[in-house]
Amino acid sequence: MSRLVQCVKLGREAEGLPAPPYPGELGRRIFAGVSKEAWQGWLKHQTMLINEYRLTPIEQKDRKFLEGEMEKYFFGGGSATPDQFKPPA
Repeated sequence: MSRLVQCVKLGREAEGLPAPPYPGELGRRIFAGVSKEAWQGWLKHQTMLINEYRLTPIEQKDRKFLEGEMEKYFFGGGSATPDQFKPPA
């Protein structure tokens, strides 16, 4: 049986994640209040950020940037799309 959460991103009850997707307190907050659907949205947004900003996730500064964007995406005003980003046709 799937676990339901009141998703902070979608604003409705939805299927929750099976385990915390990120370490530490942020991962626990995501596990408690973010749905699978919203997490998939973050993964797409994160991929766009990595590509547009040419980030290297093994670099500490890039991981910190992505962590900050993840915090904003779920619990802040939202993570902004880079100015130069043009969605694929």
